[in-house]
Order: sequence, then structure tokens, then C-alpha cells
Amino acid sequence: MNRLAGLFLAFAISLTTTPSPAAAQEKSLTVFAAASMKNALDEIDAAYTAKTGAKITVSYAASSALARQIEQGAPADVFISADTDWMDYATSRKTINESSRVNLLGNSIVLIAPKNSKTDNVNIGPGLDLARLAGDGRIATGDVKSVPAGKYAKAALEKLDAWQAAEPKFAMAESVRAALTLVARGEAVLGIVYATDAKIEPGVKIVGTFPADSHPAIIYPVAATTTAKPGASDYLAFLRSTAAKTILEKYGFKFLVSPST
Repeated sequence: MNRLAGLFLAFAISLTTTPSPAAAQEKSLTVFAAASMKNALDEIDAAYTAKTGAKITVSYAASSALARQIEQGAPADVFISADTDWMDYATSRKTINESSRVNLLGNSIVLIAPKNSKTDNVNIGPGLDLARLAGDGRIATGDVKSVPAGKYAKAALEKLDAWQAAEPKFAMAESVRAALTLVARGEAVLGIVYATDAKIEPGVKIVGTFPADSHPAIIYPVAATTTAKPGASDYLAFLRSTAAKTILEKYGFKFLVSPST
């Protein structure tokens, strides 16, 4: 009998000390984030996990693809978009908790070339002849119809009267990181990406920066989804913290909110 009682006691203790599947799930979050966020957000998530024990799983892709996946029922807790248009799209589909939305970050777009390219110091302004600069090569950027980086690139080139001549030379990529890779591999002679992307890729160099007034302001909004787990609010608060600000600014992002401690 004593042996049976001991086994029962051990079983009862195990029930109280082993986290239930529901509890384990509460300590995990799924984040859908713009591809350009990868390096910075990976570091932020590591810091958040070290602080809270919560596991963060991130799906990186073009904001357009992520917004549509959320609309189709993908189990995301947080959405970080590289432009306001796709966050607006998600909000209009009732998949975003609008009260949690914050315009968190800013960025800029730059003209890049492979590291060993002879192209250097391009003056980006009215009269820019991007088609001539590209010669027989291709110009890479995100799909100008949907990917935020591509949309910003097209807007800037239209403002500078350079789009019409350069359009036939463009190679449209599924995300800004895919465009970055094309240039780094020498498969495109030029590319238009975010400054933060160029900063982390040793295979490219920045040859020019687009004036801020040549395109809509580059804003990264962040929000919880309408199906988010309760832990999403703490995660969003961490993204606004001084710790996150330090990491994001290290990667070249502009912090648009007053950081919390």
C-alpha cells in the first residue's frame, strides 16, 4: 500500500509541475514580419526570449504576402509591415486589432551595386538616367505592384522622371531581400533596396541615396492581430522599449516613437 501511495503522490506532483499544452502555447508567439526586418528582429527576439522565456517564431516575407496570409487565416499574433498600405489592407479585412497599431520605424531607399562594380557615387536627383547606368544589365527591386520597397522605388523614379526609360530593365523580386541577393550575386548590376538591407549585405555597396521627398514616407507599422494570444501586448511593448530601439538603430532603422523603459 505504501508503494502505491508513493506512486500516486509522485503522479500528483508531476501534474502540478509539468506545464500544460495551453500554458506552453501562451509562452509562444508567431510574428509575421517584413523581410527587411530579419536581422534586427532576430536579435530583438533573442533578447525578448532571454528576458521572458517566450518562444518567438517569425515568418519573413513581403508585407503584401503576409497581409494576404493573415486574411486567409494564417495563425499570426503580430504583423509588422514595411508600409502603411498593407497594414491598412489588413485593418480593412478586420484581421488587425487597430487599437494596438503603432507606426514604429522609418527607413530610406538606396541605389546599390555589386561590391566590385565600377559604378560609384551616383547623384540621385532630377535628370537621373538609371537606364543608361544599367547598360545591358538588370535593375533589381521588389515587385513594384505589391512589395513596399518596389512601390517606393517606382514612386521615386516617377518623381525623378526616370521610370519610363528604366522600367524595361527591371527584374521584379518577390521581396526586397530577394532583390538584394540578385545584386550581391551579380545577377543584377543595380538594385533599389532599403538602406538597412544594404547595411547587412557585404556583397553590395551603396552608390546613391534617394531623397526623402522623392517618395512617400517609409513607415513600418506594427500591430497585434484580432486572434493574437494575450502575450502579444507584452511583445509589442518590448518592441517600443529602449532595448529594442538600441538594436533597431544599430541596423539603421529610424525609431519613430518615444521609447519606454
